[in-house]
Amino acid sequence: MNKAEVRHIATNYIFILPAVALFALFWLYPFLKLFQLSVFEWDGILPWNQAVFVKFRHFRDLLRDLSWWQSMRQAGFITLIALTFQNALALALALACDKGIRAARAYRMIYFLPPVLAGIVVGLIWNWIFNPFDYGLLNYWLTRIGLGHLARAWLSEPKTALICVAIIHCWRGFGWGFIILLAGLQSIPRELYEAARIDGANAWESFKRVTIPLMVPVFVIVIILTILGTMQIYDIIIATTQGGPHFHTEVPITRMLAALRGSSRFGYASAMGIVFGLILFVVSIVHIKVSQLVKQE
Repeated sequence: MNKAEVRHIATNYIFILPAVALFALFWLYPFLKLFQLSVFEWDGILPWNQAVFVKFRHFRDLLRDLSWWQSMRQAGFITLIALTFQNALALALALACDKGIRAARAYRMIYFLPPVLAGIVVGLIWNWIFNPFDYGLLNYWLTRIGLGHLARAWLSEPKTALICVAIIHCWRGFGWGFIILLAGLQSIPRELYEAARIDGANAWESFKRVTIPLMVPVFVIVIILTILGTMQIYDIIIATTQGGPHFHTEVPITRMLAALRGSSRFGYASAMGIVFGLILFVVSIVHIKVSQLVKQE
């Protein structure tokens, strides 16, 4: 290898060095530090040299932690609602705007307003809607239309609290899916729809044979972002239920914070973070692989 080739390779590495440095500083080092914490028992107050090395005890304890797996199931329920109801709504609205309905631009702005609101603001809005007293908007209108027997403390009852949180999350999050899906729909050449109409295809057949196959990569992105975003839900929980009632709306993030605040078990909380990250990573990879197989077929 001559000097020119060495200089060329060195120049290439210099260009990628800033990106590698940022990756190592903000991702690799925190992950290694998190793993280090996960194998020690440390309360975050005592000097680090007094931390106790416990090997993989935290991970074994986590497998038997029923509260942790309950929080995973509850986050999974919210994710399931988001994947179905939220994304179906986003797709329906994106299709409507893509067809050129009146005031489509105004609708785009309105639909994208909830995602840009802070989670605390969204929580305050829906706390007012679900308020159990007379000035709660939902209970007020139920009473006005003769369904007062259905009025209840929506965010304080175990049977309804998790469903209400899922509804709030869907209301806030459907705008992201709407924007991404609308961009995907607008990237489809109009000539394909014209050709389908010439071949005698109706609206449903055009959607099934043109829109869906070409939108598969966009669907994959939306589904993965929905899973990752919903499983990490936190601010809406804090602004509405604080994880209650009786832990019926706790999610993994709130369990991690409980381990940090209540018992100061930094190592156990770190083990939760690693397991949670691995679960999300595996789910994303599996979904990508399945989507690739479906696309090939």
